[in-house]
Amino acid sequence: MREPKELPDLMEKARTSLRAAQLLFDDGIFDFSASRSYYSMFYATEAILLTKDLAFSKHSAVIGAFGREFVKPGLVPKRLHQHILDASDLREIGDYGAPGLISKQKAQALIRDSKEFIETVEVYLRQSGQANSG
Repeated sequence: MREPKELPDLMEKARTSLRAAQLLFDDGIFDFSASRSYYSMFYATEAILLTKDLAFSKHSAVIGAFGREFVKPGLVPKRLHQHILDASDLREIGDYGAPGLISKQKAQALIRDSKEFIETVEVYLRQSGQANSG
């Protein structure tokens, strides 16, 4: 059984995954860079859901709850939901598809989207007074 995740740990994992995505990108490993970009958004999504005491075991449930709880009510920009949906699709390709299917441009765009995603979640956490919760 997995230990419950805590908000600061998830945000640290999000930032670390983003750094890993950049390192893989810089090394020309775009498939795995895309995967790490996705996970950076995924961990940040898990963290923001904890502010509402929500946790899920399936990736699709995490992404769906994010849309329902944060995007639909306008707490975060709608484009963030599209960022993680797109990243999820590209992660599947990067992790399970043939090598080289993720272009440099797509991997670079995912890193950019991941940065925006994490920064937006961090702002939300600060504004909600939960930046250091856990």
